[in-house]
Amino acid sequence: MRVVFFGTPEFAVPSLEALVREGFPVLAVITQPDRPAGRGRTLTPPPVKQCAQRLGLEVRQPERIRDPEFIAWLQSLAPEAGVVVGYGKILPPAIFELPPHGFINVHASLLPRYRGAAPIEWAIANGETRTGVTTIRIDAGLDTGDILLQEETEIGPEETADQLRVRLAEMGARLLIETLRGLEAGTITPRPQDHTQATLAPMLRKEDGRIDWNLPAPQIANRVRAFVPWPGAYTWLRGKLVHIWKARPVERPPAGPPGSLEVADGHLWASCGEGTVLEILELQQEGRRRMPAAEFLRGFRLTENEKFGEITR
Repeated sequence: MRVVFFGTPEFAVPSLEALVREGFPVLAVITQPDRPAGRGRTLTPPPVKQCAQRLGLEVRQPERIRDPEFIAWLQSLAPEAGVVVGYGKILPPAIFELPPHGFINVHASLLPRYRGAAPIEWAIANGETRTGVTTIRIDAGLDTGDILLQEETEIGPEETADQLRVRLAEMGARLLIETLRGLEAGTITPRPQDHTQATLAPMLRKEDGRIDWNLPAPQIANRVRAFVPWPGAYTWLRGKLVHIWKARPVERPPAGPPGSLEVADGHLWASCGEGTVLEILELQQEGRRRMPAAEFLRGFRLTENEKFGEITR
């Protein structure tokens, strides 16, 4: 089956590699344009472009995928199917209706739950214990197409979004190959999604990472795991930004109102909503490196009645 591949992030790389490894002719790879990255704002190719070049595949990076010349070029390739993995733009009907087998999307959730740009992060943030990968045939909606195949997995109690993303990327690659072979053989029966069960996973914003200490400790811990590496879970201490990178709920009495801090024997605890307590395991003060709480406390003397979350600047 001759395919064209649309993808951009690291999550899409295992799927592209699997297509080539399993012998599917990849006619072209379409990815986002190079963007500035890092402190030096150096123009950097997306991970999928780097992978495609390593595999010797043709790469296109259109600024506008609705451009008639680009669509005509795509049509000239005569693909039998298209694959989309985290491309970053919604495909128009002129593209997704082009191949006879349509465009297959690898989505990192058990659709119809967590439709949208950040399904991994919001599943963890909302305390889900199971998730998975779904292949669908793209239609005009946002992740609303008919389901082709699904595979489930547990979310580890301390698993971060970064860690889960790696596992789901490999799972998605396997499911993609199984889906394409099933479509070739005619053994897959697409099934409509139950739209009444749909939930959304919108693109993350910087403000999503701001910690509300009035939430219970388990909810805050989930958000700490979910928002790695961006936007991170953050708060303020003495007017300076502090990122919390690792934390866990513990059974102990709160030291005071939400945000109140308590220190003993190298441990740092923060009081949260509903009388719960969060132990801070790893944090990063503005302008400094990440460090364990015990190391932070050796160089930062907390005074009585100090709190997280108070902005004084």
